[in-house]
Amino acid sequence: MATPWRWAAATAALLLAVSAALPPVRGFSLPLQRPADCGGDRYFDISRLACAPCGAHQRPSAGGSSCVCQPGYRMVSSNGGSSVVCEKCPENMTGVTQDGWNCITCPKGLTSEGTCKCPRNEILVERSVDGILLDEALCLHCNGSEQSFSASDASGNRCVRCEQTFINASKSCDCSSPNILTGGLCFSAGENLPPKAVATVRFAQLGITLTSAWFLKNLQSSASACWLYSNLTACQALGNMCVMNMNSLGYSSTDACGLFQYIYVNTARLGIAHSIAFWRHNLPWLYYGDRPGLASQVLEANNFPTIFSFKGTDKDVKLQFIAASFDAAGNFLKWQSLEGGILQLCPDTQTKLNAAYAFGTTYQQSCKISVSKILLDFANPVFYDLFLEYNGDNGQQYLWDVPVLNLNLQDSEIFVNQGSNMNSWLLTRRFFLVDALSGKENDLEKLPRVLRIASKITISIRLASHNQRGTIYPPLLTIAYTDVLVENPETQSVMVSFSVSYEMNQSEAQVQTDITLGVLGGLAVLWSLLKTAGWKRRTGSSVIDLQTVLKFLLFYAGDLANVFFVTTVGTGIYWLVFFKGQQFVSVLLPLPSQEEDFVTYIACAFSLKALQFLQLLVSQLTIDIFFIDWERPKSRVVKGVEGEGVIKSAAAPVSIWRTYFVANEWNEIQTVRKINPLFQVFAVLFFLEVVGFSNLALMDSSSSLARSSESYIAPWSRILRFGVSAAVWLAIAGLQIIFFSVCYERFIEDKISQFVDLCCVSNISVFLLSHSCFGYYIHGRSVHGHADTNMEEMNRNLKREAENLCSQRGLLPNTDGQTFQMSISRKVRLHYDRIHETLTRRRGPARLLDSSANTFEQSTRAYNTMNKFLSSFINHAHKEMDYIVKDKLLFERILGMEFMEPIEKSLFYSDEGQSFSDVLYYGNETTLLIFDILFFSVVDLASQSFVLAAILTYLQQEMTSCICICREPSSMLFGRQNSKFIWRLEML
Repeated sequence: MATPWRWAAATAALLLAVSAALPPVRGFSLPLQRPADCGGDRYFDISRLACAPCGAHQRPSAGGSSCVCQPGYRMVSSNGGSSVVCEKCPENMTGVTQDGWNCITCPKGLTSEGTCKCPRNEILVERSVDGILLDEALCLHCNGSEQSFSASDASGNRCVRCEQTFINASKSCDCSSPNILTGGLCFSAGENLPPKAVATVRFAQLGITLTSAWFLKNLQSSASACWLYSNLTACQALGNMCVMNMNSLGYSSTDACGLFQYIYVNTARLGIAHSIAFWRHNLPWLYYGDRPGLASQVLEANNFPTIFSFKGTDKDVKLQFIAASFDAAGNFLKWQSLEGGILQLCPDTQTKLNAAYAFGTTYQQSCKISVSKILLDFANPVFYDLFLEYNGDNGQQYLWDVPVLNLNLQDSEIFVNQGSNMNSWLLTRRFFLVDALSGKENDLEKLPRVLRIASKITISIRLASHNQRGTIYPPLLTIAYTDVLVENPETQSVMVSFSVSYEMNQSEAQVQTDITLGVLGGLAVLWSLLKTAGWKRRTGSSVIDLQTVLKFLLFYAGDLANVFFVTTVGTGIYWLVFFKGQQFVSVLLPLPSQEEDFVTYIACAFSLKALQFLQLLVSQLTIDIFFIDWERPKSRVVKGVEGEGVIKSAAAPVSIWRTYFVANEWNEIQTVRKINPLFQVFAVLFFLEVVGFSNLALMDSSSSLARSSESYIAPWSRILRFGVSAAVWLAIAGLQIIFFSVCYERFIEDKISQFVDLCCVSNISVFLLSHSCFGYYIHGRSVHGHADTNMEEMNRNLKREAENLCSQRGLLPNTDGQTFQMSISRKVRLHYDRIHETLTRRRGPARLLDSSANTFEQSTRAYNTMNKFLSSFINHAHKEMDYIVKDKLLFERILGMEFMEPIEKSLFYSDEGQSFSDVLYYGNETTLLIFDILFFSVVDLASQSFVLAAILTYLQQEMTSCICICREPSSMLFGRQNSKFIWRLEML
């Protein structure tokens, strides 16, 4: 007996052998064949999804998925597909019964299918009452006399009562001359018929006018029945044909709309419906009239009788649109609510489709749909009369008509799009989504020659003017149609869109914005003039030249950028607060087209602020700075004189490393700011994207920060997006400034104050010239006389200073003031330039250099000379170039300029606020902050991405900081600042 493991081993070996014998696994493919590809002798085999040949004496069926016998042959058996057996009929029975199973004699002839046919008003009989097959088919005449008034039905199989118009005209079912037969209706020649109809449809976009089979069959009969009998269905059908012809007025007096107008004008005796002057009894309501200015009266004369609110227990945030729907023949179908996506051709979830009618939510949907799908879903056109439902005071439900603005509406002579002037609009009522009917030139055609599609539908909700209680004007439906020449439906597609927009009259807001810009812009001019005057005073020039004009323009650019910034931020926050926070609707957001001016203001603010920012960088890179070393030698050293063999004593050299260290610290504080830029960017991004403040920028009424992924997400408002981002940015920056000024700089680290302390400990003063005759002075002269000491002595000196056992650090005796603004005289500036000139000549052409002195000696001599001059100047050693120390006046501090001109003596202004930071990032935080906000906003408005805006803003901050501190160092310890103060002497 075999053990189980032996059975398993044998099975595994068998499986391996079988798998080795099988062919390798490969992908499977088959040719694509359609029923239309099978031709006249093959059918489409649905099991193989391919064409297969029919048998002998067979042809494909009408559907193409099976075979049937050819004319003159009957079926003996049939199991579907090609499993059909055919047998030829006898010579005396050339016809086949309608079911195809028997042969029969046809006395009145054969159809193309080989079956019997009968004349009009006769029905075909192939079997007796008890089902016995007749040898010869019978054609029985329907009795059209007064007793029965019967005629054959459309299929020719039954006798039914003939159309009433036949009976009215001829008292029979025969519409013989002189009666007129049209569209299956019979009219008496003596009746006053409407003009003969023109059954053409104009497709203006394609430049095509074609004769429509539907119009040819039904237009004249519908117009006549509507005119003579006020037939409700015929009148509706006539109106539908007018709508299919784009409500054309005047193109032809006898087209569909011409006939409708003819009947409308001549049936005034019938009265009007619902007290509406434009709605004639028995006729559909197609027009509001063509009187000039009527459109504005319809849209603005009366408010919609419902108050809308966003918040509270009685909030009403749903628009209850309802439409009466009709088929092309004029039959009423049903009342349909627009909720559910009746007008939205693009597929979407039910929740998102219904969100289109939430009041205050701007809705946008667009997609591309294939023509084949449109023809499949909208084979028969449906026509709509749109209303807005509301509840009356008595609880009764009422309907408010919604006018339609058809952008393809045709005027009396030419086809034109309606303009933007409301008074020129011709408003209509009825519309359709897809018309695949009027574009057929033959009833036998499966596809229309031209397809007309509602490619753009917009429902506009406008807030009533001077409204405080949430009332609106009647909504307006704007529709634009696209004509498509059908050639290959499978490859052709159409872009369609549906939107709901909310708007209000923005003229008042625009006027207020213009006034604000005008007033603030004028103040900016005055402020820029004061800045220019102060700049002229500080440069020591009184001549108005081209440089003065350019400087004024630069000042004005920065101030005008602030004006645009304040205006746009105020506007953005205004819309954010009042739109999102309102209970009863009193304001609506500007439309995207109305935001263009706002975006232009932001672009102007950014461009002008960028110009000011570049000026700031250039100023910071080109200031004159010198580090005054107060250290003096403590002893003398003995050294030999080269070439003379003589030993002499000389003063011990003073170390330059203290100056290097102070200069390096100056380099590091150049880009110190009152905020942390990295934290700022990440915090803004966190609140916008993680917390969800960005959702406040959506064009809907919700003020919630969290949104469901399944709900509809409204489009972004650029104004709200800027307002939210600017508000978050300013709030976080403000909190940072408060934290750093109140807590961090007071208790942890204040780099600006520490730099002043470092200068004092290092016995180094800083002499800054931001203008020709204006600058800043940091008094760093040590109260201990020496700073180049060992650790023990330095600690002893600091302890004495802490215990007030030595004098104070200030420039003036018994004061602590170490920082000053200085306005130097022309004499001081000229002396400074003469010393500085040696450096300039050394960097010039070789012929200007002193051949007896090398480069090192010139650099050393220039440095020592400047150090000696500035230290003696500070010590009042030059009576002809002396200075005085005074306090600035209040207005001088406010205006940022000096009233007194330093003619004889220079002026040092006491400064307790460390104003030398004006040449650093620290003192220009407002400019940097506004530039960062504008840069962030411009990137975001262009990309609609807060993440990308944050990344690029941070990179911009790093790059500009690198420009300020990462360029080549200067070649001297004084002169033009080249951004990086790793100061070095030429000898190094």
